[in-house]
Amino acid sequence: MFPGKKAIGLRLRKAREAPPYWSRPDLARLLRAAADPRDRPGLPHVSPLAEMIKHWEAGKFVPGHRYRPLYVKVTGMSEDDLFGADEALTPDDRDRLAQAIARPARVDLTVVGSLATILAAQRRLNDTADPAAILPATLAQTDVATTLLQAARGPVRDALAPVAAEYVQFSGWLRAEHRDDQRAAHLLTDAEALADDAGSGELAAQAVNFKGYLARQQGNARGVVRHFLTAYHTPGAAPAQRLGDAVLAAHGHALLGDHADARRLLAEAETLEDAAASSLPPDTAYWLTPDFQHVNIGLALLGLGEHDAAAEHLQAGLESLPPDQRDAAWTAEYRDALRQAREAP
Repeated sequence: MFPGKKAIGLRLRKAREAPPYWSRPDLARLLRAAADPRDRPGLPHVSPLAEMIKHWEAGKFVPGHRYRPLYVKVTGMSEDDLFGADEALTPDDRDRLAQAIARPARVDLTVVGSLATILAAQRRLNDTADPAAILPATLAQTDVATTLLQAARGPVRDALAPVAAEYVQFSGWLRAEHRDDQRAAHLLTDAEALADDAGSGELAAQAVNFKGYLARQQGNARGVVRHFLTAYHTPGAAPAQRLGDAVLAAHGHALLGDHADARRLLAEAETLEDAAASSLPPDTAYWLTPDFQHVNIGLALLGLGEHDAAAEHLQAGLESLPPDQRDAAWTAEYRDALRQAREAP
């Protein structure tokens, strides 16, 4: 199992506070210095990076793959020691979860945390695994989360609502990846409603974003524009989400031949780059790093017929992926787009 965010945070803080001891700004400077000079301009500056380190150590987020090799260089520890395998749930956690499933009225905040930990592990597994391998377990956990939500009250319900919403959203995503389009669309619509109930613009925007992905796989350019624009304008969406949604809506416009609208949206996306780079993407869209955004920009530029620029962005985005993700099923459309861009006359 993957370690929980809290466990990783404790490891990172321990590594920073070990002799010779670094403050968070000190570590931020060291991480930047450890980066390849070509990559350094794309990293956050010291102050926002120090704030990111604070969030990582608090267990709110985990460092993305661009930062992990930098931690290894700076601390001298292995990536496995810093981020590697650990038990996501203790035996007590499992017992409490089993009891809550048997008696939903007994759900508590620890159970909610256990469900969130399982979900985070499943989402990370989806980075490399076939969606068909993950889907049965995810659907089962989704049923558990939504059933418990019906019985939950007060602070427990407040904590469980976004977890249940994300479970439904993730199930919809896996259905979409597996091209079970009708069930995917139903789940993603349910996820939107649950996200609204939870008061999370980030979760709502991501559910609509996945509808845009589904429309793209169906070759429905109008659906691409409609869903990604809805996600782009969703109140509470994170800057990284809005940047990606603007770019993908631009791609849809380009496919429709609406090049002026496509370029307008690309220009709007460009204005979001600093805000997106200076803050962490939300957990529900943890992959939306500045490096990853290149692949979607590449799609939009390919739609506009700018083949050389498209190839440059697509290659940069794909090369930024960890080696074990570069041939994952979800990268196929980007690899195909890169081939098209390179082969264009």
